[in-house]
Amino acid sequence: MTEEQKKPHAVCVPFPAQGHVNPMLMVAKLLHSSHGFHITFVLTEYNYRRLLRSHGEEAVRGLPAFTFETIPDGLPSSDDDSTQHVPSLCDSTSKNCLAPFRCLLARLSSTHRRPFPPVSCIVADGIMSFTLDAAADLGIPAVLFWTTSACGYLAYNFYRPLLDHMTSDVESDRKEFLDARLDVLIPEATGLASGMRVKDLPSFIRGAVPDDDIAVKFAIRETSRAPMASAVILNTFDALEQAALVALRRILPSLPIYAIGPLPLLLRREIPTESPVGSIKTSLWKDDSSCLDWLHGRKPRSVVYVNLGSVTVMSNEQLVEFSWGLADSGYDFLWIIRPDLIRGESAVLPAEFLKETRERGMMGSWCDQEKLLMQVEVGVFLTHSGWNSTLESICGGVPMICWPFFAEQQTNCWYACVEWGVGMEIDTDVKREEIRDVIRNVMAGDKGTQMRGKAAEWKEMAVKATQSGRESSVNFDKIVNEVLLRTSSCNEIH
Repeated sequence: MTEEQKKPHAVCVPFPAQGHVNPMLMVAKLLHSSHGFHITFVLTEYNYRRLLRSHGEEAVRGLPAFTFETIPDGLPSSDDDSTQHVPSLCDSTSKNCLAPFRCLLARLSSTHRRPFPPVSCIVADGIMSFTLDAAADLGIPAVLFWTTSACGYLAYNFYRPLLDHMTSDVESDRKEFLDARLDVLIPEATGLASGMRVKDLPSFIRGAVPDDDIAVKFAIRETSRAPMASAVILNTFDALEQAALVALRRILPSLPIYAIGPLPLLLRREIPTESPVGSIKTSLWKDDSSCLDWLHGRKPRSVVYVNLGSVTVMSNEQLVEFSWGLADSGYDFLWIIRPDLIRGESAVLPAEFLKETRERGMMGSWCDQEKLLMQVEVGVFLTHSGWNSTLESICGGVPMICWPFFAEQQTNCWYACVEWGVGMEIDTDVKREEIRDVIRNVMAGDKGTQMRGKAAEWKEMAVKATQSGRESSVNFDKIVNEVLLRTSSCNEIH
């Protein structure tokens, strides 16, 4: 047996959306470079085609011990360049991906694949739990990577008891239900901060649209299957979410749970960005390098950075309110406007806005956000409160203005604003006056001074957590040595 054949071989399976692919790639890089794993990174055929269009063949060429494979997502074939409908994607992957994934694993472990090592473990997104069944077939460890915050993951675990508490009376008074304190409805929901309301939980519980029912059932199914995994990993750190982590370990006593974040800092410490594996990227949009060029040379903490992530959509009326709020604030701004940001149409910014802000505003289509948030020129981040964005902002020591869209973004927003002291929320029914006033408050007011102080403290704690010998670094080593390198899974998966 060659040295290459002796390597452990991890198959990494992200959920097929940008905010899930990016952190999984970080885990894969760390396993490959720091622990000597052969990596197979599994994309859906749809996202593989998007990656090719964005970055060409080089993006999926990989390395001798870091390769890309594909499986179908079960949805109708499409060459759109946008995030797919998330509820449909969740439903389809859970029903249609297991069979092709089993075929992929069989091919990866066949004798015809030599000198590549046979598959020895699986690291899959927390909402791709069909992979657990495939791991059981092979008798290998399967780790689930929940890419949410710990508080978001914990909140999903309370969907089932919350539904059990819902009555027809509650349904008839939706506002009263949403404003109810969680610890009153579900006393056992400790670990989530006191004072949280139902509307601060992941948004699907609101039942505002038909898709919510699909999402609630899906979330209950996926959280109920998590204990069948060999372990769960979370992209967070102990100091930030200690209470939520303790609560998760209490309600899931047989499931090892490891906090291994923030992954961007751990990756930066372990792997040079210019190295072959460090240069592998999976951005589904082409990065606009002019954003960083525009930023450089501006005064420290003088720029408002606006990016609502890879899934959020808005109406053109909301776009106009955002644009005039930014203009009226008086501050320089860098605004990322995805091609698919506006629901059902192209973004059209007012000509008067473009004329008024041409000297102090920059609009880009996509950027290297992690790198941008480390730049001293950024004074505040106007965000959708996705977990990757929230963590990247904490790593950069940048306070946030939060406009959560869906899923656990509401929960992240609540924690950022109330528990961690680094955020201010703007209303869902966004108005230009509110955006203007909140930006001014954060950039130059007393509230902003307090938020910057807290952001600097959290940044320091995040850096410490990922240093050699500290908790997140140690936890990553544990997940490798105590779970992934085992010869068989200790959990029976049904």
